[in-house]
Amino acid sequence: MTLSYRTGKDEAEAIAGETGARAVQADVSDPEQAKVLVEDAGDLDILVNNAGVTRDGLIARMSDEDWGDVLRTNLDGVFHTCRAAARGMMKRRGGSIVNISSVVGLHGNPGQTNYSASKAGVIGFTKALARELGNRGVRANVVAPGYVETRLTEVIADEMKELMLANTPLGRFGKPEDVADAVRFLCSDEAAFITGEVLLVDGGLGM
Repeated sequence: MTLSYRTGKDEAEAIAGETGARAVQADVSDPEQAKVLVEDAGDLDILVNNAGVTRDGLIARMSDEDWGDVLRTNLDGVFHTCRAAARGMMKRRGGSIVNISSVVGLHGNPGQTNYSASKAGVIGFTKALARELGNRGVRANVVAPGYVETRLTEVIADEMKELMLANTPLGRFGKPEDVADAVRFLCSDEAAFITGEVLLVDGGLGM
């Protein structure tokens, strides 16, 4: 198993040590690095794309750089790795791809036009991919988390966190394990007849 990271080397290596994986630094927004990463991982049965960045800001003040950085990592990165992995999976007539989107990819969020667009793109991309690869036995699904306590969400303003919590029927924020369990299910044999689906892991926030 290969675990890739762009930043957070210490955390990635710690998780790799706990799971018996191999931690490899790569930037999936770069097509060549993504290709080398996938090829170096060997014959893939499972591909999970969860690379993501935010560059929040109101549209009137959003720079080209902030727009482009988010789209290149969150959406282009998914394209690059899926393209690199698809041929081998098709040849072996099997595989599971899970791409991580977000509830804001379905419902939007003020100050996150770039992030929302990238995550909506992941959903459309994955649905098209599921149709394209299905006859070769390859499944493609999406997990769309709500507010999950991670480094990426630490920068969200307190008032926005309070609003999200108030609108989450389960009354709590998610944990990384909640998302991991959903991904694990979609990669398992129990989900063998599921493809092209969007599984919200959001405590009901996106209803």
